[in-house]
Amino acid sequence: MDSLKFTDLIQFVLEIVAFVSVGYWGWTQHEGIVRVLTAFGLPVVVAAVWGIFRVPNDPGKATVVIPAKLRLVLEIAVFALAVWCLYAAGQRNPAIALAVIVIVQYVISGRFVFLLTHKSVGVHPTNPDH
Repeated sequence: MDSLKFTDLIQFVLEIVAFVSVGYWGWTQHEGIVRVLTAFGLPVVVAAVWGIFRVPNDPGKATVVIPAKLRLVLEIAVFALAVWCLYAAGQRNPAIALAVIVIVQYVISGRFVFLLTHKSVGVHPTNPDH
């Protein structure tokens, strides 16, 4: 396993920020039980989807192996959702900052290129080693 890099730490922090942003939106936009469900439930759902669908050679074991380009779409969707949630909750500057930082992170870390060029053809869905 490769050693963790600084960009891996930044990626992890951005993922947490994305999940919290979704919960923040739920908390600020709703009342009563819906507030609690959206503030705590939506981040759990988003995090579960993020963690379940992976490509081979990503950190952690892939529960469900998906093509790299589909994973890229998933990651873009999650971060776009987080940016929209912040913006919709009245946090325009943090939304813009998150968008810019995510883009810079994906370029500097090579994540964008990795997911665009990753070959997962022939990967067994339950055993990526075969």
